[in-house]
Amino acid sequence: MTTTPSEKAAGVSLGMPQLPAPDYPADVRARLETDAKDVIARYPDSRSALLPLLHLVQSEEGHVTRTGMRFCAEMLGLTTAEVTAVATFYTMYRRKPSGDYQVGVCTNTLCAVMGGDAIFDELKQHLGVGNDETTEDGKITLEHIECNAACDFAPVVMVNWEFFDNQTPESAKRLVDDLRAGVPVEPTRGAPLCTYKETARILAGFPDERPGAVEATGGAGPASLIGLRLAKGEVPQPRVVHPRAGGPQDEAPAEHLSSHDAPQETSASDPAHPAGPTAEEGE
Repeated sequence: MTTTPSEKAAGVSLGMPQLPAPDYPADVRARLETDAKDVIARYPDSRSALLPLLHLVQSEEGHVTRTGMRFCAEMLGLTTAEVTAVATFYTMYRRKPSGDYQVGVCTNTLCAVMGGDAIFDELKQHLGVGNDETTEDGKITLEHIECNAACDFAPVVMVNWEFFDNQTPESAKRLVDDLRAGVPVEPTRGAPLCTYKETARILAGFPDERPGAVEATGGAGPASLIGLRLAKGEVPQPRVVHPRAGGPQDEAPAEHLSSHDAPQETSASDPAHPAGPTAEEGE
């Protein structure tokens, strides 16, 4: 059976079915089976191990291959269609060869407004690649990504899921240049950077054995903790606003908390202003 030009243009083939995926070499298969059994033993239902197993096979080849999906299916007693449905749903599973460093630029609303779109455009031109493409040296895969829950450090760039905060087009270009040149770079916060394959193995649930890596993960930055401090009743230092005409004011203005700064009394919590409909239902 042949494929028509229109079918080719649509990326559809009605020809011969694809042959089964080849297996891993015997030594690789034996090593992966040992790791996979370790992962599967953590779950009361083996099917629940599929997500970490996909990270495991991704750590072997840098992306989830047909061979990797076949391996997951055989280890878990699933069909390859069931495994494929999961592997194609989550964007953290790569479906084609990618670089040692996955550079993701957040282009969601706040990061975009703060310069994320400009960073992404500059990096595309600087690296000579488009979205979800890899540089010729195999070092960098560039992609725009959705919110990383780091809006207080916008605009944010992530490299192999580690944060690089408060970026600019120039700092982002220096970052990718250093990565391509093999110059060590340190995330703004979080663990030291490692390759994409190493990251995938950690995501599969295996310990990060690099000296000092776990201790270096740290916690949230100051900007992330302001809301928590307010919720605990801690009053932040008042901001002193200087008048346009000259020097500092004699007294700091009273702190004004907006509805976004701290929990305020509402009709639900203030007995003096009870909540409730003004009329019975149906009137």
